[in-house]
Amino acid sequence: MKKLSRKDIKQEVFDLYDAYAHNKLERREFMEKLSAYAVGGLSLSALTSFLMPNYADNIQVPLQDESLNTETISYSSPKGGGEIKAQLSRPADTKVKLPGIVVVHENRGLNPYIADVGRRAAKAGFVSIAPDALSPLGGYPGNDDEGREMQRKRDRNEMLEDFIAAFEYLKNHEECSGSVGVVGFCFGGWISNMMAVKVPALKAAVPFYGSQPPLEMVDQIKAPLLLHYGELDQRVNAGWPDYEKALKENNKEYMAYIYPDANHGFHNDTTPRYDEAAAKLAWERTISFFKENLG
Repeated sequence: MKKLSRKDIKQEVFDLYDAYAHNKLERREFMEKLSAYAVGGLSLSALTSFLMPNYADNIQVPLQDESLNTETISYSSPKGGGEIKAQLSRPADTKVKLPGIVVVHENRGLNPYIADVGRRAAKAGFVSIAPDALSPLGGYPGNDDEGREMQRKRDRNEMLEDFIAAFEYLKNHEECSGSVGVVGFCFGGWISNMMAVKVPALKAAVPFYGSQPPLEMVDQIKAPLLLHYGELDQRVNAGWPDYEKALKENNKEYMAYIYPDANHGFHNDTTPRYDEAAAKLAWERTISFFKENLG
């Protein structure tokens, strides 16, 4: 059977997956709707398998990378109770304090892709912390479907406080210079926007296709913003015009990029929504932005 590629799949299929991944469709309804596109020798199981993340074959920076010191740490959850576990990663051979980056996961906990992104940030010369907001429920369960169900059980504002606590942990870490930014993806993009509102000491925020904060809170933003959107992501992009207007009216420092023909999740290299050119460019811009604003 021919190996599927992104070009073989209609945009409607990606839109269906987006609705499913963001709890707009239950799995049964998703599968029923998806079956309409299993035609021309393409089975439903093959199509489903193609859409789901493949973590094993797409890790860019292995956990055992000897150029990094990577470990699991924990800190107290301010609102959710118990401890939040997080991956802490930094260059192994550094002799000076480094700026820090909080890496915020999607709506499914700290899966292997986001942990990998945390290590990529460390590879670029930062101390990174990648918390798992599912820690009070036992942590990322090993697959995204269960992870999404678990994350739905947590209050998103309580999770926001958990990530703000990660900022404080990193800011005061002995290997961090105290200059800290945040990057987040999907749900983490919303967290990044909200941390820009809630954390005056935040030095930079980079939301990837994240929902926007309440417009009446935009005036509270102190950190410069770098915003990444996929052109085909109608759900999240619907809020961008009003957000941009509010940023301009409040004289906020920001840069925004909309990547042509890119879907929501285009940076995630474990799914067919991945857009290699857009992802690499967005990440290069992100690292340059952090270097400029974090020192």
